[in-house]
Amino acid sequence: KVSHRPAELFAAFDDPDLIAHAGLVPTIRLAERCGLAALVAQKVKLTGAQNGAGTAPEAKVMSIVGGMVAGADSIDDLDVLRHGGLTRLFGGVRAPSTLGTFLRAFTWGHVRQLESAARAFTCNLAAHTGLIPQADEVVFVDIDSKVKQVYGPAKQGASFGYTKRRGLHFQIVTVKTSTCAPVIVATRLRKGSANSGKGAASLLREALSTVRAMGITAQIVVRADSA
Repeated sequence: KVSHRPAELFAAFDDPDLIAHAGLVPTIRLAERCGLAALVAQKVKLTGAQNGAGTAPEAKVMSIVGGMVAGADSIDDLDVLRHGGLTRLFGGVRAPSTLGTFLRAFTWGHVRQLESAARAFTCNLAAHTGLIPQADEVVFVDIDSKVKQVYGPAKQGASFGYTKRRGLHFQIVTVKTSTCAPVIVATRLRKGSANSGKGAASLLREALSTVRAMGITAQIVVRADSA
């Protein structure tokens, strides 16, 4: 009967010996084996960023990735990595405020640097795990766009597009074959008012280069909607 009055209940996870997201351990280990941290350290250079935002980009990116895998969808949510026994498993975890400062220091050029690291990591991941079968004769590359609704007029780049809702209009490219699930090979975040096809050609070129860099020699079929 305690659930009959939920407004009077409060639950908190504060046991230092418990781990809420044990699946992060093999996930982060896989990311390390495929060189994510090393690639970010090599390619992402926030030279001249204030308040130390440009220091240790690899640790900050790994913290953000780990938080996202654990379900974080905002900067404040990234604090999930500092709960319970997770601090005993992972070193170098940064506070949400530090990660927010890091992200806000990014320019378009820094985003491109991070995208370069992500493409190289995707190739390493495919080679390490066999995500994309090499024996298939045809691979399909799909490109699509979608509006992600956001709340608050101060959100950078947010505006009204064809959905009539304030949002950001991103593009995503995936690759798949008849025997494997889709794998994301390229993404791009754009203003909410961007046309569906804006930048599609350049994003496809990068995606196709990534697919070939994975060692895939099969025929490529690109699929897209009319927009």
